[in-house]
Amino acid sequence: MGSNGPPQLTVRALRREIELAEERIRPYVVETPIELSHSLSRRGDAEVFLKHEQVQHTGSFKFRGATNKILSLSRPERVRGVVAASTGNHGIAVAEALATLGAQGTVFLPKVAAAAKIAGIRARGAEVRIVGEDCVEAELAARAFAVEQDRPFISPYNDPQVVAGQGTVGVELARRPGRLDAVFIAVGGGGLISGCAAWLSKRRNGPRIIGAQPKRSDVMRRSIEAGCIVDVPSGETLSDGTAGGIEPGALTFPLCHQLIDEMVLVTELEIARAMRLLVDEHHVLVEGAAAVPVAAYLKVRRRFRGQRIGLVLCGRNVSGEVVRTVLQSRPGGPGRS
Repeated sequence: MGSNGPPQLTVRALRREIELAEERIRPYVVETPIELSHSLSRRGDAEVFLKHEQVQHTGSFKFRGATNKILSLSRPERVRGVVAASTGNHGIAVAEALATLGAQGTVFLPKVAAAAKIAGIRARGAEVRIVGEDCVEAELAARAFAVEQDRPFISPYNDPQVVAGQGTVGVELARRPGRLDAVFIAVGGGGLISGCAAWLSKRRNGPRIIGAQPKRSDVMRRSIEAGCIVDVPSGETLSDGTAGGIEPGALTFPLCHQLIDEMVLVTELEIARAMRLLVDEHHVLVEGAAAVPVAAYLKVRRRFRGQRIGLVLCGRNVSGEVVRTVLQSRPGGPGRS
């Protein structure tokens, strides 16, 4: 899709960071399995492989980036403790990484954060601070606290070491035998797809990188089309892990602009159908964001006949209420758009 001026973090520099991340975090993370999906392969007349990142520690790829960031800090920085803000997978991943590495930290959450997630962060030993009505207010408070206390702030995606940690998913994809023609990855802030794309693009005849987003929250797609980060509202979506805006000046934007070959949007109905398919035919329960690449592939599968396709299932942290709604829904719901 082209680039938008010099990126803040070059692809070459990111690849080096991914190499360092692979060495740092390998003792701590799960090398998640890659499985041939007979069901999806049959539907698209292709070879379709699922990357099961939902079985990573904390049920999400986020553990990779959080662990790499904390390991990259100096001893004095770790002693002072880190700061993060999150309403979901990032906060739990930071808390788990801190517990694993024997470090300290504070996670800011808004008042609307789910009680189960607050409890999960506390159970892992991190300090929890409830501030603000939404995630924006919580993050602003967290950043101010980090500056005031001279403590490192761990962004969910706008950080070289975090993106590099997520990029180790791409390292594992590249290790599998045989060439992939395309890889579908869900896109929110762009950390996972940036890291994976940077690594996979170093290979000769590397795969096409297909970004997948819910139609109700497609900020990265609109930003890529505009050539700059745009501020547009996001609607409620099953893919809450990818929902929301992009931080101004985010280093992931120029990387996404340069490395993503195509973006595919999916509806809420398509996401729900993909979640049900994974349960019915693979006995795999995933969150909405993990089903987005599956839905995107199914939407455009005719263009990939005869090819080898990778789909990254990024997480499994979904509430029982959402699972019941999705599994009980009939064609036409939940949500048509």
